Amino acid sequence: MADEARARTTTALAACAVAVAVLLAGCASGTRSGGGSASSGRDGPGTNIPSDLNRVPDAEPRIEPIRSSGGTSKPYTVLGRGYQPITDDRPFRESGLASWYGRKFHAASTSSGEPYDMYAMTAAHKTLPLPSYVRVRNPANGREVIVRVNDRGPFVDGRVIDLSYTAALKLDLLRGVAPVEIERITNEDIRTGAWRRDTGTAYAAASPAPRAAAAASVPVPSAWVAPVAMSAPAASTTPVAPQTPVTAMAPAEPQQAVEADVPPPPRQPIVVTDLAPMEPIAAPARTPMAPPTAAPSAAAVAGFWVQLGAFRERDGAESLLSQAARGLPSLAPQLRVFSEAGTHRLQAGPFASRNAAGEAVTQLRESLRIAPMVVERR
Repeated sequence: MADEARARTTTALAACAVAVAVLLAGCASGTRSGGGSASSGRDGPGTNIPSDLNRVPDAEPRIEPIRSSGGTSKPYTVLGRGYQPITDDRPFRESGLASWYGRKFHAASTSSGEPYDMYAMTAAHKTLPLPSYVRVRNPANGREVIVRVNDRGPFVDGRVIDLSYTAALKLDLLRGVAPVEIERITNEDIRTGAWRRDTGTAYAAASPAPRAAAAASVPVPSAWVAPVAMSAPAASTTPVAPQTPVTAMAPAEPQQAVEADVPPPPRQPIVVTDLAPMEPIAAPARTPMAPPTAAPSAAAVAGFWVQLGAFRERDGAESLLSQAARGLPSLAPQLRVFSEAGTHRLQAGPFASRNAAGEAVTQLRESLRIAPMVVERR
């Protein structure tokens, strides 16, 4: 009987250990992350799906404390593989497959303790801090979203993120797993506003640095200036209202007290000198400017190109083109906008090799704080 009791106790302890491991991993178990798992019968989009999910706004990044201790920050093991969560504000980029999870886990507790809402803009990741924010991009169509990571997963080889149903819908990933690119939005990015983008842009850009104030003096065309006689007529003695002449700024001196019974000295009238009237001078004829010529069409030349962004509206691509041309004038002649299948891609090139294109990627990332990528046109 004692041996049987000990055996039951050992079995119960083992079951508790398994339960704790599953709890640390959240609902993101190895059988989750089906992304199109509706076909397997284990998960799916559910019923009574709201009709306006495509209008659900992205998650709004806000500074949230990064936990350096606690269950979501400790190393953990799932399906025999160990994971070390990130506990600092480092930048993070990753490429791989994305999946999504739906009705099977809707309203269940996530690893962060929050209930899972398949219709919110959230996601699961294996090592990012909980919570944190990431920008997810579908390179196949240029769409991107911002989600709040509040769960662990997906624990399947090759998959880097598990999206909510709505996030997958907005990225057009509901048909199954697909490649994505993810970029963490750090607390520093949120604090400085570097994560924000112009309307329609596809990559984050830092706010432009304040420019120094322009010089006040403006050159005046010589034709506008009339000669003044060397000898001026006699000064007029017509007094005008006393004024305080403008003088050069001098260092401030301590103000002295003025006795109340001593009136200030009278101010002398200012004498105005009459100058000879200026004769009107005909303004120089203006040379008509040639009308701006249309930009040459962007021909798809074979080679390596650096893609700065993809847009649904051409105005977004043109706006980023202007910004990149100002930030890197040497790259301006190589910037082109390619419009294909309703998507407008801003690319620079062509470059003779992938290494040369990689150097341009480094310059763009450092100058404009964006995340470009190298593509090859054949």
